[in-house]
Amino acid sequence: MRAIQVVTTTGPGDVVVNEVPEPTPAEHEVLVDVHTVGVSFPDLLLSRGEYQLRPDPPFTLGVDFAGTVVSGPGFARGDRVAGVFAYGGAAERVAMSPDYLFALPEEIDFKAAAALPMNYLTALFALEERGGLRPDETVLVHGAAGGVGTASLQVARALGARTIAVVSTEEKAAFARAAGAHETVLAEGFRDAVRELTGGRGVDVVLDVVGGDSFTDSLRSLAPQGRVLVVGFAAGQGIPEVKVNRLLLNNVDVRGVGWGAYAFATPGYLQQQWARLLPMITAGHVRPPIGKVYAAEEFARALQDMDDRAALGKLVVRLRGAA
Repeated sequence: MRAIQVVTTTGPGDVVVNEVPEPTPAEHEVLVDVHTVGVSFPDLLLSRGEYQLRPDPPFTLGVDFAGTVVSGPGFARGDRVAGVFAYGGAAERVAMSPDYLFALPEEIDFKAAAALPMNYLTALFALEERGGLRPDETVLVHGAAGGVGTASLQVARALGARTIAVVSTEEKAAFARAAGAHETVLAEGFRDAVRELTGGRGVDVVLDVVGGDSFTDSLRSLAPQGRVLVVGFAAGQGIPEVKVNRLLLNNVDVRGVGWGAYAFATPGYLQQQWARLLPMITAGHVRPPIGKVYAAEEFARALQDMDDRAALGKLVVRLRGAA
């Protein structure tokens, strides 16, 4: 069977499609035919050996995926599922614990399903668990036209919040509005634009997947008792530092968001999150915007597009069947 693999940690250009043996599931595992795979920032980091997990090459990429059950406990043959791995989902067939598999509602096709697990469960964890988001609060989302960004816009709206998207171009602004932003501002000068939109008060929550030079202005954009949620550092400008006197003087917080470290170490938490997300899907609040679908042989191109920040929404790779 085919698998999309890193054979040398020299970046996305050297990601290849290899023939590998089919997995033999353990008694407690579910065997799944994979139709689609979501392209995620951890895949990019893994291809460079820069992720916190550093498997020895060759290894298979793929954090989240969607497909149909072949066999295993808790599911019937043919059940449509989404799943999430630390890595290893970008293969035509995978074997995994049912704890990390989620039955798909009819409203979601395989393209959208491959965009759900990591991005939307991260957004839910960030906003609800770490951010303590309340209805009628205002959320500012950096990188709002990307996969985690659009997920955060939709989850925040489903939780009753006002959403402001920070984007780099007018094209991305239109995409973010279509995904669920109430308002959009350009990254250049976003602090002043946010002050104007909020009548000088500021926002209650900043969800930051970008980091870099914008971080200080994110802190300055907070209302009293506001929270900056640190999700990632996609800007690649280094990890920003916090002057803690600013937190003290303004009664604001900076909170880390490590969804994977928490979710995979907490028994039952992933299934609890999925149960929380399902009503948002069936109500139409959650509809993952797909930027582009690639063939398996184009996985490296998809990673490069992500690295170039040319991606809109979630990028998806098709491994079999109609996506």
